[in-house]
Amino acid sequence: MSNPLDNLCGPGKPLQLEAPDANELAGLLRSGTARLKDARNLGEYEGLLDVDERLVTDLIAATQAVADALGK
Repeated sequence: MSNPLDNLCGPGKPLQLEAPDANELAGLLRSGTARLKDARNLGEYEGLLDVDERLVTDLIAATQAVADALGK
């Protein structure tokens, strides 16, 4: 099965194919996990507390599901 991004790679196309980089992926996962842990506290740090609690809860759950899937 071909990757949909393959259609965007190649000469004269907007993307260039690059080999996977395990160190870069590990760094992105660490960064995302740290930000996920700070998601409930960020409003307190920046003073913006007028948010839809359901939206925040759903976003955190979706982000955690992605993190869990990437961790497998």
